[in-house]
Amino acid sequence: MKLVTIFGGTGFVGRYVARRMAKQGWRVRCACRRPNDSPFVRTYGVVGQVEPVFCNIRDDESVRATIRGSDAVVNCVGVLSEGGKQTFKALQQDGAARIARMAKEAGVERLVQISAIGADENAPSDYARTKALGEKAVLDAFPEAMIVRPSIIFGHEDEFFNRFAGMARMAPLLPLVGGGTKFQPVYVDDVAAAIEMGVVGKAAPGIYELGGPDVSTFREWMQEMLAIVKRRAMIVNTPMPIARLMGRGFDGVKKLSFGLISPPLTLDQVRNLGQDNIVGEGVFTFADLGVQPTSTEAILPDYLWRFRPSGQYAGSNESAEHLHANQVKGGENRAGFS
Repeated sequence: MKLVTIFGGTGFVGRYVARRMAKQGWRVRCACRRPNDSPFVRTYGVVGQVEPVFCNIRDDESVRATIRGSDAVVNCVGVLSEGGKQTFKALQQDGAARIARMAKEAGVERLVQISAIGADENAPSDYARTKALGEKAVLDAFPEAMIVRPSIIFGHEDEFFNRFAGMARMAPLLPLVGGGTKFQPVYVDDVAAAIEMGVVGKAAPGIYELGGPDVSTFREWMQEMLAIVKRRAMIVNTPMPIARLMGRGFDGVKKLSFGLISPPLTLDQVRNLGQDNIVGEGVFTFADLGVQPTSTEAILPDYLWRFRPSGQYAGSNESAEHLHANQVKGGENRAGFS
Protein backbone atom coordinates (compact mmCIF):
# COMPACT_ATOMS: atom_id res chain seq x y z
CA MET A 1 0.00 0.00 0.00
CA LYS A 2 1.49 3.35 -1.05
CA LEU A 3 1.99 6.19 1.41
CA VAL A 4 1.23 9.89 0.96
CA THR A 5 2.34 12.45 3.52
CA ILE A 6 0.15 15.55 3.68
CA PHE A 7 1.65 18.54 5.47
CA GLY A 8 -1.29 20.44 6.94
CA GLY A 9 -3.32 17.27 6.46
CA THR A 10 -5.78 18.11 9.24
CA GLY A 11 -6.54 21.60 7.91
CA PHE A 12 -9.34 22.82 5.67
CA VAL A 13 -7.99 21.54 2.34
CA GLY A 14 -5.75 18.82 3.75
CA ARG A 15 -8.59 16.82 5.31
CA TYR A 16 -10.39 16.61 1.94
CA VAL A 17 -7.19 15.40 0.28
CA ALA A 18 -6.70 12.86 3.07
CA ARG A 19 -10.22 11.51 2.63
CA ARG A 20 -9.78 11.14 -1.13
CA MET A 21 -6.41 9.40 -0.84
CA ALA A 22 -7.79 6.98 1.76
CA LYS A 23 -10.58 6.07 -0.67
CA GLN A 24 -7.87 5.44 -3.27
CA GLY A 25 -6.46 2.80 -0.93
CA TRP A 26 -3.33 4.74 0.08
CA ARG A 27 -1.94 5.01 3.58
CA VAL A 28 -2.18 8.64 4.65
CA ARG A 29 0.14 10.47 7.04
CA CYS A 30 -1.34 13.82 8.13
CA ALA A 31 1.49 16.00 9.39
CA CYS A 32 0.35 18.76 11.75
CA ARG A 33 1.34 20.67 14.87
CA ARG A 34 -1.30 19.14 17.18
CA PRO A 35 -2.02 15.53 16.22
CA ASN A 36 -3.81 14.85 19.52
CA ASP A 37 -6.43 17.44 18.53
CA SER A 38 -7.11 15.80 15.16
CA PRO A 39 -8.35 12.23 15.73
CA PHE A 40 -11.18 12.78 13.22
CA VAL A 41 -8.87 12.05 10.27
CA ARG A 42 -8.53 8.44 11.46
CA THR A 43 -12.15 7.83 10.48
CA TYR A 44 -11.39 8.45 6.79
CA GLY A 45 -10.06 4.91 6.34
CA VAL A 46 -9.76 1.54 8.02
CA VAL A 47 -7.91 1.16 11.32
CA GLY A 48 -4.36 2.46 10.97
CA GLN A 49 -4.77 3.70 7.38
CA VAL A 50 -4.89 7.43 8.21
CA GLU A 51 -2.65 8.74 10.99
CA PRO A 52 -2.10 12.29 12.29
CA VAL A 53 1.56 12.84 13.20
CA PHE A 54 3.48 15.75 14.69
CA CYS A 55 5.73 17.83 12.46
CA ASN A 56 7.36 21.25 12.67
CA ILE A 57 8.04 22.37 9.09
CA ARG A 58 10.51 24.94 10.41
CA ASP A 59 12.85 22.11 11.44
CA ASP A 60 14.91 19.99 9.04
CA GLU A 61 14.97 16.82 11.12
CA SER A 62 11.26 16.96 11.84
CA VAL A 63 10.42 17.28 8.14
CA ARG A 64 12.93 14.61 7.12
CA ALA A 65 11.53 12.10 9.62
CA THR A 66 7.95 12.85 8.57
CA ILE A 67 8.66 12.32 4.86
CA ARG A 68 10.60 9.07 5.36
CA GLY A 69 9.02 6.18 3.42
CA SER A 70 6.59 8.37 1.46
CA ASP A 71 5.73 7.74 -2.18
CA ALA A 72 4.13 11.18 -2.55
CA VAL A 73 4.03 14.43 -0.60
CA VAL A 74 1.42 17.19 -0.52
CA ASN A 75 2.09 20.55 1.13
CA CYS A 76 -1.08 22.34 2.23
CA VAL A 77 0.55 24.61 4.81
CA GLY A 78 -0.26 28.30 4.63
CA VAL A 79 -1.49 31.15 6.84
CA LEU A 80 -3.59 34.24 6.14
CA SER A 81 -2.01 36.22 8.98
CA GLU A 82 1.22 35.88 10.91
CA GLY A 83 1.57 34.96 14.55
CA GLY A 84 4.77 34.47 16.56
CA LYS A 85 7.18 32.20 14.70
CA GLN A 86 4.45 31.27 12.21
CA THR A 87 5.43 33.93 9.68
CA PHE A 88 4.72 34.01 5.95
CA LYS A 89 8.41 33.55 5.20
CA ALA A 90 8.92 30.71 7.68
CA LEU A 91 5.95 28.68 6.45
CA GLN A 92 5.15 29.62 2.87
CA GLN A 93 8.68 30.23 1.62
CA ASP A 94 11.25 28.48 3.78
CA GLY A 95 8.88 25.68 4.85
CA ALA A 96 7.87 24.93 1.26
CA ALA A 97 11.53 24.92 0.20
CA ARG A 98 12.43 22.55 3.06
CA ILE A 99 9.66 20.08 2.22
CA ALA A 100 10.59 20.02 -1.48
CA ARG A 101 14.29 19.56 -0.73
CA MET A 102 13.68 16.76 1.76
CA ALA A 103 11.21 15.06 -0.59
CA LYS A 104 13.76 15.01 -3.38
CA GLU A 105 16.46 13.68 -1.04
CA ALA A 106 14.10 10.90 0.11
CA GLY A 107 13.34 9.81 -3.46
CA VAL A 108 9.66 10.80 -3.32
CA GLU A 109 7.97 10.20 -6.68
CA ARG A 110 5.50 13.09 -6.70
CA LEU A 111 5.08 16.42 -4.94
CA VAL A 112 2.05 18.72 -4.96
CA GLN A 113 2.42 22.24 -3.55
CA ILE A 114 -0.62 24.38 -2.73
CA SER A 115 -0.02 28.04 -3.48
CA ALA A 116 -2.59 30.74 -4.32
CA ILE A 117 -3.84 32.78 -7.25
CA GLY A 118 -2.02 36.09 -7.13
CA ALA A 119 1.33 34.58 -6.13
CA ASP A 120 3.88 37.10 -7.43
CA GLU A 121 7.40 37.96 -6.34
CA ASN A 122 6.56 41.64 -6.93
CA ALA A 123 3.17 41.59 -5.21
CA PRO A 124 2.38 44.36 -2.71
CA SER A 125 1.47 41.83 0.02
CA ASP A 126 3.92 39.62 1.90
CA TYR A 127 1.40 36.77 1.68
CA ALA A 128 1.38 36.72 -2.13
CA ARG A 129 5.12 37.40 -2.36
CA THR A 130 6.12 34.50 -0.10
CA LYS A 131 3.70 32.20 -1.94
CA ALA A 132 5.58 33.00 -5.16
CA LEU A 133 9.01 32.57 -3.57
CA GLY A 134 7.82 29.28 -2.11
CA GLU A 135 6.78 28.11 -5.59
CA LYS A 136 10.19 29.06 -6.99
CA ALA A 137 12.02 27.19 -4.23
CA VAL A 138 9.84 24.10 -4.75
CA LEU A 139 10.47 24.02 -8.50
CA ASP A 140 14.20 24.56 -7.99
CA ALA A 141 14.41 21.52 -5.73
CA PHE A 142 11.68 19.41 -7.36
CA PRO A 143 11.19 20.56 -11.00
CA GLU A 144 8.51 17.96 -11.74
CA ALA A 145 6.23 19.20 -8.93
CA MET A 146 2.59 20.15 -9.45
CA ILE A 147 1.78 23.66 -8.19
CA VAL A 148 -1.89 24.33 -7.39
CA ARG A 149 -3.10 27.93 -7.15
CA PRO A 150 -6.73 28.09 -5.99
CA SER A 151 -8.85 31.21 -5.74
CA ILE A 152 -10.88 31.78 -2.56
CA ILE A 153 -11.83 28.28 -1.36
CA PHE A 154 -15.33 27.61 -0.10
CA GLY A 155 -16.84 24.65 1.72
CA HIS A 156 -18.45 23.69 5.02
CA GLU A 157 -15.40 24.69 7.10
CA ASP A 158 -14.40 27.80 5.13
CA GLU A 159 -13.41 31.10 6.73
CA PHE A 160 -14.87 33.22 3.95
CA PHE A 161 -18.64 32.78 3.52
CA ASN A 162 -19.01 31.45 7.08
CA ARG A 163 -17.26 34.48 8.50
CA PHE A 164 -19.37 37.07 6.69
CA ALA A 165 -22.61 35.14 7.23
CA GLY A 166 -21.82 35.21 10.95
CA MET A 167 -21.25 38.97 10.78
CA ALA A 168 -24.58 39.45 8.96
CA ARG A 169 -26.34 37.56 11.74
CA MET A 170 -24.93 39.86 14.41
CA ALA A 171 -25.06 43.33 12.81
CA PRO A 172 -27.07 45.32 10.25
CA LEU A 173 -23.88 46.49 8.51
CA LEU A 174 -21.47 44.37 6.48
CA PRO A 175 -18.19 46.29 6.00
CA LEU A 176 -16.01 45.21 3.08
CA VAL A 177 -12.52 46.07 1.92
CA GLY A 178 -12.11 45.80 -1.84
CA GLY A 179 -15.80 45.51 -2.67
CA GLY A 180 -15.00 45.79 -6.37
CA THR A 181 -12.27 43.14 -6.32
CA LYS A 182 -13.13 40.09 -8.42
CA PHE A 183 -13.16 36.60 -6.92
CA GLN A 184 -13.68 33.16 -8.45
CA PRO A 185 -14.53 30.94 -5.45
CA VAL A 186 -13.62 27.28 -5.87
CA TYR A 187 -15.13 24.32 -4.00
CA VAL A 188 -12.68 22.67 -1.60
CA ASP A 189 -13.36 19.12 -2.81
CA ASP A 190 -12.70 20.18 -6.42
CA VAL A 191 -9.28 21.43 -5.29
CA ALA A 192 -8.75 18.11 -3.48
CA ALA A 193 -9.71 16.24 -6.67
CA ALA A 194 -7.03 18.14 -8.62
CA ILE A 195 -4.43 17.37 -5.94
CA GLU A 196 -5.44 13.71 -5.94
CA MET A 197 -4.75 13.57 -9.70
CA GLY A 198 -1.30 15.01 -9.09
CA VAL A 199 -0.55 12.45 -6.39
CA VAL A 200 -1.60 9.43 -8.46
CA GLY A 201 0.17 10.69 -11.60
CA LYS A 202 -2.87 11.67 -13.66
CA ALA A 203 -1.86 15.35 -13.86
CA ALA A 204 1.14 16.71 -15.72
CA PRO A 205 3.71 18.72 -13.73
CA GLY A 206 3.25 22.47 -13.88
CA ILE A 207 1.21 25.36 -12.46
CA TYR A 208 -2.58 25.01 -12.23
CA GLU A 209 -4.84 27.95 -11.42
CA LEU A 210 -8.15 26.71 -10.06
CA GLY A 211 -11.31 28.78 -9.94
CA GLY A 212 -15.01 28.04 -9.87
CA PRO A 213 -17.42 28.51 -12.79
CA ASP A 214 -18.43 32.06 -11.78
CA VAL A 215 -16.57 35.36 -11.43
CA SER A 216 -18.13 38.21 -9.43
CA THR A 217 -17.01 41.11 -7.28
CA PHE A 218 -16.59 40.78 -3.55
CA ARG A 219 -19.76 42.85 -3.08
CA GLU A 220 -21.76 40.61 -5.43
CA TRP A 221 -20.63 37.47 -3.60
CA MET A 222 -21.81 39.02 -0.34
CA GLN A 223 -25.18 39.81 -1.91
CA GLU A 224 -25.51 36.16 -2.92
CA MET A 225 -24.59 35.06 0.59
CA LEU A 226 -27.19 37.39 2.13
CA ALA A 227 -29.87 36.00 -0.19
CA ILE A 228 -29.03 32.45 0.93
CA VAL A 229 -29.08 33.25 4.65
CA LYS A 230 -32.24 35.36 4.14
CA ARG A 231 -30.89 38.37 5.99
CA ARG A 232 -30.74 42.05 5.24
CA ALA A 233 -27.54 43.97 5.85
CA MET A 234 -26.20 47.16 4.39
CA ILE A 235 -22.99 46.39 2.49
CA VAL A 236 -20.53 49.21 3.12
CA ASN A 237 -17.33 49.39 1.08
CA THR A 238 -14.39 50.82 3.02
CA PRO A 239 -12.18 53.05 0.83
CA MET A 240 -8.66 51.67 0.45
CA PRO A 241 -6.88 54.64 2.13
CA ILE A 242 -9.06 54.21 5.22
CA ALA A 243 -8.66 50.42 5.11
CA ARG A 244 -4.88 50.79 5.07
CA LEU A 245 -5.04 53.05 8.14
CA MET A 246 -7.25 50.50 9.87
CA GLY A 247 -4.87 47.68 8.94
CA ARG A 248 -1.90 49.57 10.38
CA GLY A 249 -3.87 50.32 13.54
CA PHE A 250 -4.89 46.69 14.06
CA ASP A 251 -1.30 45.57 13.40
CA GLY A 252 -0.17 47.98 16.11
CA VAL A 253 -2.70 46.60 18.59
CA LYS A 254 -1.51 43.07 17.86
CA LYS A 255 2.12 44.09 18.38
CA LEU A 256 1.39 45.92 21.64
CA SER A 257 -0.53 42.89 22.95
CA PHE A 258 2.40 40.60 22.04
CA GLY A 259 0.13 38.70 19.67
CA LEU A 260 -2.57 37.99 22.28
CA ILE A 261 -5.14 40.04 20.35
CA SER A 262 -5.93 38.67 16.91
CA PRO A 263 -6.89 41.56 14.58
CA PRO A 264 -9.94 41.32 12.31
CA LEU A 265 -7.89 42.89 9.51
CA THR A 266 -4.20 43.35 8.78
CA LEU A 267 -2.41 45.75 6.46
CA ASP A 268 -1.14 42.81 4.41
CA GLN A 269 -4.70 41.52 3.95
CA VAL A 270 -5.78 44.99 2.79
CA ARG A 271 -3.04 44.95 0.18
CA ASN A 272 -4.09 41.48 -0.95
CA LEU A 273 -7.76 42.49 -1.19
CA GLY A 274 -6.82 45.18 -3.68
CA GLN A 275 -5.89 42.56 -6.29
CA ASP A 276 -8.33 40.52 -8.40
CA ASN A 277 -8.33 36.83 -7.49
CA ILE A 278 -9.27 35.09 -10.73
CA VAL A 279 -7.72 32.49 -13.05
CA GLY A 280 -5.14 34.00 -15.40
CA GLU A 281 -3.67 32.99 -18.73
CA GLY A 282 -0.76 30.75 -19.66
CA VAL A 283 -1.38 28.18 -16.93
CA PHE A 284 -3.19 24.86 -16.61
CA THR A 285 -6.78 24.92 -15.29
CA PHE A 286 -9.54 22.50 -14.32
CA ALA A 287 -10.20 22.02 -18.04
CA ASP A 288 -6.77 20.39 -18.43
CA LEU A 289 -7.72 17.95 -15.66
CA GLY A 290 -11.15 17.16 -17.03
CA VAL A 291 -12.76 18.48 -13.85
CA GLN A 292 -16.02 20.46 -14.01
CA PRO A 293 -15.89 22.91 -11.08
CA THR A 294 -18.85 23.06 -8.72
CA SER A 295 -20.92 26.24 -8.44
CA THR A 296 -21.47 28.10 -5.19
CA GLU A 297 -25.24 27.83 -5.55
CA ALA A 298 -24.97 24.04 -5.40
CA ILE A 299 -23.04 24.04 -2.10
CA LEU A 300 -23.56 27.23 -0.07
CA PRO A 301 -27.15 26.48 1.04
CA ASP A 302 -25.94 23.14 2.46
CA TYR A 303 -23.96 24.86 5.21
CA LEU A 304 -25.07 28.48 5.40
CA TRP A 305 -28.63 27.55 6.45
CA ARG A 306 -27.58 27.77 10.10
CA PHE A 307 -27.19 31.54 9.72
CA ARG A 308 -30.83 32.01 8.67
CA PRO A 309 -33.23 33.58 11.19
CA SER A 310 -35.07 30.24 11.53
CA GLY A 311 -32.06 28.03 10.83
CA GLN A 312 -32.94 24.69 9.29
CA TYR A 313 -36.66 25.47 9.59
CA ALA A 314 -36.52 28.52 7.31
CA GLY A 315 -37.82 26.53 4.33
CA SER A 316 -40.61 24.97 6.40
CA ASN A 317 -41.70 28.35 7.72
CA GLU A 318 -41.81 29.78 4.21
CA SER A 319 -43.88 26.83 2.99
CA ALA A 320 -46.29 27.29 5.89
CA GLU A 321 -46.63 31.01 5.13
CA HIS A 322 -47.30 30.30 1.45
CA LEU A 323 -49.86 27.64 2.37
CA HIS A 324 -51.62 30.02 4.75
CA ALA A 325 -51.64 32.79 2.13
CA ASN A 326 -53.13 30.43 -0.45
CA GLN A 327 -55.80 29.26 2.00
CA VAL A 328 -56.77 32.87 2.77
CA LYS A 329 -56.85 33.72 -0.92
CA GLY A 330 -58.95 30.60 -1.64
CA GLY A 331 -61.39 31.55 1.09
CA GLU A 332 -61.78 35.05 -0.35
CA ASN A 333 -62.41 33.64 -3.82
CA ARG A 334 -65.08 31.27 -2.50
CA ALA A 335 -66.71 34.10 -0.59
CA GLY A 336 -66.89 36.11 -3.82
CA PHE A 337 -68.87 33.34 -5.56
CA SER A 338 -71.35 32.70 -2.72
